[in-house]
Amino acid sequence: MHSPYPLFDPAALREMEARGAHYFDGDAFALMARAGQAGWRCLLKHWPQALRIVVVCGPGNNGGDGYVLARHAHTAGRTVRVVQLAPPATPLAQRACAEYVEAGGAFGPALGDCDVIVDALFGIGLSRPLDAVTAAHIDAINAYPAKVLSLDVPSGIDARNGHAVGMAILADVTVQFLARHRGLRTGMALDHCGKLELAGLDLPEALWTGIAPSALAFRADALHECLPLRPRNGHKGRNGHVLCIGGEHGSGGAIVLAAQAALRTGAGLVSVATRAMHVPALLARCPEVMAHAVESSAELLPLLARADVIAIGPGLGQGEWGRAMLAAVLHALTPRVLDADALNLLAASATTLGEDDIITPHPGEAARLLATTTTDIQADRFAAATALQDKFGSSVVLKGAGSLVQAAGSVPAVIGAGNPGMGVGGMGDVLTGVIAALRGQGFAAPAAATIGALLHAAAGDAAALDDGERGLLPSDLLPWLRRLANPVRR
Repeated sequence: MHSPYPLFDPAALREMEARGAHYFDGDAFALMARAGQAGWRCLLKHWPQALRIVVVCGPGNNGGDGYVLARHAHTAGRTVRVVQLAPPATPLAQRACAEYVEAGGAFGPALGDCDVIVDALFGIGLSRPLDAVTAAHIDAINAYPAKVLSLDVPSGIDARNGHAVGMAILADVTVQFLARHRGLRTGMALDHCGKLELAGLDLPEALWTGIAPSALAFRADALHECLPLRPRNGHKGRNGHVLCIGGEHGSGGAIVLAAQAALRTGAGLVSVATRAMHVPALLARCPEVMAHAVESSAELLPLLARADVIAIGPGLGQGEWGRAMLAAVLHALTPRVLDADALNLLAASATTLGEDDIITPHPGEAARLLATTTTDIQADRFAAATALQDKFGSSVVLKGAGSLVQAAGSVPAVIGAGNPGMGVGGMGDVLTGVIAALRGQGFAAPAAATIGALLHAAAGDAAALDDGERGLLPSDLLPWLRRLANPVRR
């Protein structure tokens, strides 16, 4: 399936479950039977030689899915053992357990020897911290040297936001039922899901008419459709004039990276306003830019008047010079992309932005902007992105694993690209230049933020393929930005 594709929260998935049961004339067990069978098929697909299987079942309907899977595995001649966290507590789970017992299924108190462990403890409904007994079970599963298949959600992960309070299953594969889950695409969940798969349970898509997604997932394959070919009679004036502002004493490299990224993403003209001492190095590194030594806001004003979009923040600093630059920019009517120290300065003011603006905070900057903690931001990244958009009125790129883009009146976009190697100083400066370049080329703020975040992440993945993630540098992305920003002309 080509991206973007829809993601759903637990409330929408509950509605899907209800419609699925209605499709079977109210027989909700028929839906559970399909889910358990789909889980068994997923296990066979990934580990066809697995002979010893342990299914760890919780008391709810996720446990019921596990009992169905265990029955199929037992019928297929595998050695199967169910470990119960607690006896089944719902009618559907009780029926599934009874059918497993009738088929001759076995139970056991501990994991024992096994090739695959199936996590059927909790599904999409878990939103509370785990008790000590459950945490001990999860800790034992994570420590055991066997492959782990999670049904619907790795137990311990909150399907709403991808966070876990305490222990959570570290799955090798997670098979989602009915639809893709929003919470499994960002933050902590990315380290727990392993490979994500979808089992639609062979239900007609028409059943989901009217159920709105709560997010859209974008992968690198979306770039081809997002970035159209340029007209053959185009010229630099049609491709946007980006003004990059930053580079306080000691931080000149940041603004160089932003300017280079803007050029490699296709900006027609790039000007840089920076401290005088950085101009020679900037021109030596990137002669294509128009470099200006700017020591006061008065010297900045003519440059602001000529720009189509302003990128401010990389290396800006929080001293008198940086504050003067930002104050001038905030009085301009030109669309703006704000990052780094521009955000830290913004956090100390009561300034709001406009719908033509874009902010690109990492979790620490987001915490300062919302006067909270990084822990709180990461505990619900979707809520944080929404709060930032509500407070400042701009489009928001909340950076991190599974970056989120939130614009006014839209569901968030989840960026399904990027890698841990991108966790190095300067990567955000490159992103600032990328987004500003797209904004200057005529993309509206929400589109520039989404496409820019995706292009940046995809370039990071492509660059990491060369020599690995560790040691990846922001400048390694520059040639890949150019390649990925250009669809093939046919």
